[in-house]
Amino acid sequence: MSISVRTAQLSDLDTVVELLIADAKRREAADPIFWKVKPAPRDKIYPAVRAFMEIEHRAFHQALLLAETGRKTIGIAHTMILPVPPIYAGGAYGPPGLILEDCYVTEDAPAGAWQALIEAAEADLVQAGAETLLGQSAVGRVLEKEYEKRGYEPLTLYLAKTGLRQAGNLPDIRAAEDSDIEDIVTASAEHRRILDDLNVFWKPSSDANARFAAWMRKSLTLADHDMFVSSSDGEFNGYAISQPVTHMHFPIPHDISAVGKIDDYYHVDTADPTALPDDAKGASDLLLAAEAALAARGNNAAFVVCPAAWTSKRKMLEAAGYSNAMTWFKKRPSH
Repeated sequence: MSISVRTAQLSDLDTVVELLIADAKRREAADPIFWKVKPAPRDKIYPAVRAFMEIEHRAFHQALLLAETGRKTIGIAHTMILPVPPIYAGGAYGPPGLILEDCYVTEDAPAGAWQALIEAAEADLVQAGAETLLGQSAVGRVLEKEYEKRGYEPLTLYLAKTGLRQAGNLPDIRAAEDSDIEDIVTASAEHRRILDDLNVFWKPSSDANARFAAWMRKSLTLADHDMFVSSSDGEFNGYAISQPVTHMHFPIPHDISAVGKIDDYYHVDTADPTALPDDAKGASDLLLAAEAALAARGNNAAFVVCPAAWTSKRKMLEAAGYSNAMTWFKKRPSH
């Protein structure tokens, strides 16, 4: 049966909304806490999806693609050119193209539907100027296998946990202050060096330190951020920031109100990405402080961003009860 893929139009709005909800409910069935769907999701997301589809001129490329057999819609994909955080140089290849997690193929779709949808999504991104392709997939989805078959490799893991801990006495951990910015930036530079060694995707920009310092000073003023530093015997050992998630990390039908994230997180205990020291209490306590801050804000789930190749950090997170919920995959298009 022939499968075609086209860009969704405003006249497809009802179909798009129903597919996005069906996709979200499939994730919720696997983990009803982390992937919780909003109550009455259609009422909540319909206006947002309509507003998205009505935009004529976007700051960066985004598209919703529909897969069809004849007049029957059997799948959807969401693509975008990903704005690169200003401390990075765009992976050395310019802004990457991202196939977002909200891709879905119906249960009764014919064989080859996933392949046709992903091929069309890649072509859309390459045409939009992407030199590097990224793809998101929740753990256990068919999408993971499709990426692997197409030459993608794991880039970043979103290690998640539900049921967050409270912090007891952590003598080496305290809230960050403006006077800590210089040390945080120095630690971030080492963090970025390790990332760059792990994958050229994280190549730092030439003015990364100045940009990161500005962002850290702003973060200190944000009411929904908690910043912590770790030190012992007068030595600065690391920093962590806990903060809310956004729909960049979760498709729009999901209720993200009770989920937080820990993204900027570095401790010298994990400075060797291949091996974790026997006593990594400093890194564990720093993680605990950030996690407890999320719990104090009413979050009951969280994820920590961890490069797939950073074995020591992943090992430490898994020891604290985290497990992978979503993977970002990467490849360079052959053209």
